[in-house]
Amino acid sequence: MPKIGNITLPEFPLLLAPMEDVSDPPFRAVCKDNGADLMYSEFISSEGLIRDAMKSRKKLDFSEEERPFGIQIFGGDEEAMAMSARICETVQPDLVDINFGCPVKKVVSKGAGAGVLKDIDLMVRLTEAVVKSTRLPVTVKTRLGWDDQTKNIEEVAERLQDVGIKALAIHGRTRCQLYKGEADWTLIGKVKNNPKIQIPIFGNGDIDGPVKAKEYKDRYGVDGIMIGRAAIGYPWIFREIKHYLATGEMLPAPTLEERVAVCKKHLYRSVEWKGPVVGINEMRRHYTNYLKGLPNIKEFRSRLVTLPTKEEVEVVLDEMLAYYKGYEFERAPIEIIDYHQKCPL
Repeated sequence: MPKIGNITLPEFPLLLAPMEDVSDPPFRAVCKDNGADLMYSEFISSEGLIRDAMKSRKKLDFSEEERPFGIQIFGGDEEAMAMSARICETVQPDLVDINFGCPVKKVVSKGAGAGVLKDIDLMVRLTEAVVKSTRLPVTVKTRLGWDDQTKNIEEVAERLQDVGIKALAIHGRTRCQLYKGEADWTLIGKVKNNPKIQIPIFGNGDIDGPVKAKEYKDRYGVDGIMIGRAAIGYPWIFREIKHYLATGEMLPAPTLEERVAVCKKHLYRSVEWKGPVVGINEMRRHYTNYLKGLPNIKEFRSRLVTLPTKEEVEVVLDEMLAYYKGYEFERAPIEIIDYHQKCPL
């Protein structure tokens, strides 16, 4: 079983990827219910934490039920990264993760996230500063490289291990690819099978269901899989993959009653944690996948994404239960949502 410091994970763990404006406590709660083994905060600016920025501090929130739990930070300054890791330590997560993979322009332009892929020496210095600043295990999430000419993940993995990281998650694209094209897991497999690498290696990118999860597990030999966009509005992906890996059989698609119940739980948690306006607005991105597969759904969906109160949304969800009573879902491919569309790239 893979270990991250003193954290023992299940055999072949499934990790919920940290996603900005997605991986908040309400979303994490429904993913944990459905089998996510390790989860992270949304990524947090080291500068924001040091300035005591309200949004950054709020991202530190998590519950005991979410453990093992990691807080992910990003930044391009060694001192700021070290200080922010010490701040994270005060809320007692299980680990600190460093984001060297976010491709969004507003992050990269500040020399953070995937922007650090241009300067591997800086990446190593930033990582070492964090490792030395905290007693918690430090992990890293990154990409294959900046572009097709600089896929240096094999060197990166060895050097980051040398300065003390306890696990590495690799997204199978370069920064220049953003989320386009197909993720290339070949180099992820090479890192995992490098005899010098002794830490867990987790693969990330394009896992959209049980069959691909098993295929990539067997082909590349990774210690676990990190799932991001495919879990948006479909937290059942974790339990489905686990069942398939254990039995070779596909679970039935979640029923309408299950979908509505989980959607409501997510909604209640969202409103409770974020307040009635932001909580309602930020739920809207999840409805498409919660209800994917229902025929003639356009009218219901258009109401769900415009109604301003939790009570009104509940009424529509209950109407749907009555309208589609007895409907049996076919297993359809999970739609991988590009949740970065709202961000300038």
